[in-house]
Amino acid sequence: MRGIKFEAELDRAFARWATTVPGGERIRECIQCGACSAACPMSGYMDYTPRRIIALVKEGFKDEVLSSRTIWLCASCYACAVECPQGINITDFMYALKERAIKEGRYPKGLPTPIYAQEFARLVRARGRSTESLLVIRAALRLNPLRLLKLAPLGLRLLLRGRMGLRPEQVRDRAAVRAMLTASENAKSREE
Repeated sequence: MRGIKFEAELDRAFARWATTVPGGERIRECIQCGACSAACPMSGYMDYTPRRIIALVKEGFKDEVLSSRTIWLCASCYACAVECPQGINITDFMYALKERAIKEGRYPKGLPTPIYAQEFARLVRARGRSTESLLVIRAALRLNPLRLLKLAPLGLRLLLRGRMGLRPEQVRDRAAVRAMLTASENAKSREE
């Protein structure tokens, strides 16, 4: 986080939004005790601890939160939620922050997790399910195409052992899956 931030630069609408998403309903009740950060097995690798992310969100530091590595390093183990004396479901809140970061394109560049999430969503929308080999190829093309050369021997071994197929998998009624996803997105848009 850069040094000083002026109050006019804070995004109070972001802080209000945070209280309307799953896991964020109670963040105003956070007492900054640090139990979440102490319980988190990944906090040593994060740029901001879970406790600090909540403090930043509450004050409207949208840029810092959405561009942080922290939300992408969450292991979804729920240790933070179990330890929180205020009953804040931080894990679900991290998911909401990831979704918002992807939607706004504000995630750290070069980080693979958001790219994999986007490609997974595209495959499910197009085919009704994800094919792992296609997912890895599409993500690698966006992240680092040369990485495919490094992954080729592993892919070949998986293919030869029957653990991976080349043909993209799909469900029979792809239109029904797309309709369901569209309905879910529309409902979510109305809530926002």
